[in-house]
Amino acid sequence: MKLKNGEKAVKIARYTVDEWVKNKHRPERDEIESIFGLLSDEFIENRGCFVTINTYPEHELRGCIGYPEPVLPLYKALVESAISACNDPRFPPLRREELDNIVIEVSVLTKPELIKVKDPMEYPKVIKIGKDGLIIEKGFRSGLLLPQVATENNMDAKEFLLHLCLKAGLPYTAWIDPDTKIYRFSAEIFSEEKPRGKVVKKEI
Repeated sequence: MKLKNGEKAVKIARYTVDEWVKNKHRPERDEIESIFGLLSDEFIENRGCFVTINTYPEHELRGCIGYPEPVLPLYKALVESAISACNDPRFPPLRREELDNIVIEVSVLTKPELIKVKDPMEYPKVIKIGKDGLIIEKGFRSGLLLPQVATENNMDAKEFLLHLCLKAGLPYTAWIDPDTKIYRFSAEIFSEEKPRGKVVKKEI
């Protein structure tokens, strides 16, 4: 995704956050296009994405929710993810007085692919830190970690798998279980440098 489209994605997410917190208003396509211009095919295609809200300048997580699978057009997935991130159940709902003290980050995902290994102990060898995001599925439980989580927290592949298990509410050794499925995906990440500021593509 080109930087100009990444910038538009972040601005759509930021606009949605502002509108939802202030007015409980969910922007529709015609409104988005009237403000940000016609949406290119990239925004009409179904894509997975996550919207992350971080405090500024502390850069502490304030909300992060999204769609792992490409089930909605990207623009709509951005809107729905932004609204959900405002109401991340791990935190109190985002308040109006916080809007100028947060930065918005958007991760646009590739379609998850099952990692195939003969022995689960091979997972740490095939996972690429800084490139792979991971999804775990076992029984009725699942969890996801974006690729930047590993680099931002200096995790190696085994630590990444351990935290992935915990995110899903599973024992930290669940990744070793042959019945566990692990998927990988990559992400292009765009973020405000400061509240309502310049949007940059993040390298991880």
